Amino acid sequence: MQRANKLCVIGIGYRPLNNGAQEVLRAADVILASSRLFDVFKRYDEYDVVKDRIKVINNVDATIDFIRTALRTPNAELRTIVLLASGDPLFFGIGRRMREEFGKEAVEILPDLSSVQEAFARIKEPWDDALLISLHGGPDPEKRRRLPYELSDIPSLLEMHRKIAILTDKQNNPTEIAKVFNSELRTQNSELIMYVCEKLGYPDEKITRGTPEEIASASFSDPNVVIIMKEGVRGQGAGVKNQNKETTFGLREGDILHERGLITKDEVRAVTLHKLCLPQDGVLWDIGAGSGSVSLEAARLCPGLRVIAVEKEQERINTIRENVKRFSIGNVEIIHGSAPAALAGLPAPHRVFIGGSGGNLGDIIKLLHEKMSSGTIVINAATLETLNEALTALEHNGFSAEVSEISVSRSKPVAGKRLMSALNPVFIVKGDRTLRK
Repeated sequence: MQRANKLCVIGIGYRPLNNGAQEVLRAADVILASSRLFDVFKRYDEYDVVKDRIKVINNVDATIDFIRTALRTPNAELRTIVLLASGDPLFFGIGRRMREEFGKEAVEILPDLSSVQEAFARIKEPWDDALLISLHGGPDPEKRRRLPYELSDIPSLLEMHRKIAILTDKQNNPTEIAKVFNSELRTQNSELIMYVCEKLGYPDEKITRGTPEEIASASFSDPNVVIIMKEGVRGQGAGVKNQNKETTFGLREGDILHERGLITKDEVRAVTLHKLCLPQDGVLWDIGAGSGSVSLEAARLCPGLRVIAVEKEQERINTIRENVKRFSIGNVEIIHGSAPAALAGLPAPHRVFIGGSGGNLGDIIKLLHEKMSSGTIVINAATLETLNEALTALEHNGFSAEVSEISVSRSKPVAGKRLMSALNPVFIVKGDRTLRK
């Protein structure tokens, strides 16, 4: 009986291969590598043994096409595929993409050390209290990945974290990172120090320490890792998610920047978050995020939750960004675009809130049917037509549905007395799906 083809992703760059990785590599029928990793692998003892089986492919999509064809086609001559990766393949690396493309069962991961781990070791600093982010959008300018953070987010992130480590690329490089700071930016009783760790693991690796002003006037070789630290501050780290400690839940409409009343009302937001049954970690999509009020409350309630706010209007994107900075929230990512197109490539959600669909509610729920093996969708509908569309789309796509109508009246003073004034009622539609077999 012919054994199934398999894919093994082996991290390289920082230390010799262990026995398990050596065995897999020597038994491989083909070894895939980019030209950069091919040059790195030439320094390994195993190179001379396997060099005739190495295939260099620089394009990620072409690499995936090659692997997909090999895995799906029984071939007596091509049974074990090795993909060489940089450092730890599951740390902002190709391992995540391989797992998403081919499934956990088809992929084996044998990691090296990560570049960030090496960088902290070089500067002799602990890294268990650091925020780790990637600004590496990929080598192709026309196919750059959506990034959870932008350069402009770094100052606000430093309000919450004493240390930040950043994976860079040629566009988001150390010089550009340093330029987001100015000479007036200082944290309380501390100075900002930047480390640029160039070409880690190469014979010509280099570590540069300097202020943002000094780093902004220099140039650096690729690849590199940037570490930013607030010197003189102790006891702050990745666990400090929110400087607004007065409340973790209960933001008021007046606290949140918004345009012309376009905000989920406080009472409706409270019920919406209850219906979402937020997990402590995982992924929440907030589609049609508006001012970002639901994203803000969810992120504050669950600091380990990855919240992705999707909004098509640039003005509202700017408002969300200002609100995130205003409340010093570090776990909200902002995506500018229209759903469902803007949702392509995002990590699969565990919870979804739809506050606005731009007329594409049916298509959005169809996409969620494909993306979600289980989880909860909550939709706020102001009209009977949207309610009907939501129920139809949810049930057609295998979600059980229930509806609550929220009618809120608020007191207001009239002639020295208090009268109740009704807000427009809102239908809250909850769709659930249990794990598919």
